[in-house]
This record gives sequence, structure tokens and C-alpha cells, in this order.
Amino acid sequence: MNTRVAIQAVTPNGSRRRVRDSGVKWGSPAVYLVALVLIAICITPVLYIIIGGFRTNSQITLDPSGFPAPWQFANYGDVLASSEFWVAMVNSTISAVGTTVGAVLLGLMASYVIARYDFGGRGLMYSLFAAGLMFPVTVAITPLYILIRNLGLVNSLAGIILPQIAFALPMTIIILVPFLRAIPKELEEAASIDGASRLGFFWRMVLPLSLPGVITVGILAFVGAWNGYMLPLFILSDQSLFTLPLGVQNFASQYSVDTARVLAYTSLSMLPALVFFSLFERRIVGGLTGAVKG
Repeated sequence: MNTRVAIQAVTPNGSRRRVRDSGVKWGSPAVYLVALVLIAICITPVLYIIIGGFRTNSQITLDPSGFPAPWQFANYGDVLASSEFWVAMVNSTISAVGTTVGAVLLGLMASYVIARYDFGGRGLMYSLFAAGLMFPVTVAITPLYILIRNLGLVNSLAGIILPQIAFALPMTIIILVPFLRAIPKELEEAASIDGASRLGFFWRMVLPLSLPGVITVGILAFVGAWNGYMLPLFILSDQSLFTLPLGVQNFASQYSVDTARVLAYTSLSMLPALVFFSLFERRIVGGLTGAVKG
């Protein structure tokens, strides 16, 4: 479907003169239909959980797909008043922030070496990090648990932060290497002539120029750590150290008959990651676009 827009200009004598036509091309209606269906599939479960928290158990039992009538705010109030929820929130924040900082710093330094230095085995090193994308945490959970136990990090937040950094590094390096490789050599030579050291060039030039990619990998690392479930499940046993995914499981087992309150707890648990991801969505798209171009 094509829509042509005529742009007109008014001459001094009051007559109208067409300046140009711009054709606005719309895609096939089938494409929009498929997009709407996919969006509905993604959003409907989230909306169901959020709205379900405003209902009572009897409302959910009588009409599982209905709307609250009337709306109940007590479920969310009870969860927010619970100390267990805030303890899990703090633990998840520490885990996500620690993972993000570690993944970004280590990934940026490793990517800088791979992208800017010529040495034997550089391609092999890059391929090794790329192969890490095909190595899920579920495959390594048993030897990883043994390693963490030998290091004395079982039942500690450090025991989940360090492995999460390791699993976030492959994606971080894959995205950052094209950004750093695209920085002109002439810029580095000019900075060297002006007296800047390699470390000074890294902090003053490389980091600002690669900021879109840094923000992208930081967001991906944060969301991945926030939603992490397998590692905390195996490493943490003390409820005072539970992250929100484990908190949801523990809360659901305690209040298995109170479905509405469980939905409210789940909604509040996933809300920070959803808001964080939504606020920086354009940063992620821009960073990935720059990585592909690089």
C-alpha cells in the first residue's frame, strides 16, 4: 500500500504551487498482522501476571481470564510490606550490578587487546570467546559447583557473581570488538604524537567512542544476571541470600494456595528488569547496529 504526500508552497500572490511529492510506502498488511500477533504473544502473559495481582483468589478461580472486579491492591501492599521481598531485591541488585561492572570492565579490556593489537593467536582467542556463546550454564553446572565449592564461595553472592561474569564475557566481547576495531589508527597515532600513553588513549578516546557498545553489553549483562535462576539455585541455600528468582520460588511454595499474592510477588520481581530494559531499548538497538556495521 503506497500513500503519496503532496507538499505545497504558497506563492506571494496567494496561489498554491506543488513543490514535490514524497511517497510513503507501507508494508504488506500480512507483515503487520504477524507483528501484532507476536507482540500479543509476548505481552499477554506479562499483562496477565500483573493484572492477576490485583484480583482475589475467588476471582481467579471463577474467571481465570477476567479483569479485577473490584481491583484489589492489598496483594501488592502485602508483598511490599514483606521484608523477604526487599532482602531478595537487594541481593538481586548486588548480583546484577556486580556482574555488570565485572563483565563490562573485563570485556572492554579483552576486546581492546583483540581489536587493536597484532599478536599470534588473536583469531584463535576471539574464536574461543565466540564459542562460549554455545556453552550454556546448564551444561557446566556440575563442574562449576565443584569449582565454587573448592574456592569456598558456596552460599555467597560472590559465588554467583563470578560465574555470571564469565558467562557474560563472550557476548560482551563479540559486541565490543567491532566497535574498538572501527576506531581509526590515525586517531591513535595522533594521540601518541600529542603525548598520550596507551592507557590514556584507552580512557580518553576509546571508552567515549565505544560508549554505545558499552551501554549495550552492560544492559544485557544486568538483565541476564537479574533473571538468573540456575546458578543461584545450586549455589545459594541461605534464604537471606536468595535473589528474586529464588524468592519467587520460595514465596510460591509458602503461599501455594494464595495465587493472587504469588502473581503480585512475581510482577514486582520482574518489574525492575522490564523498566530498565524499556528505558534503554534504543541504546541496545543502536549498540547492536554499530556492532554489525563494525
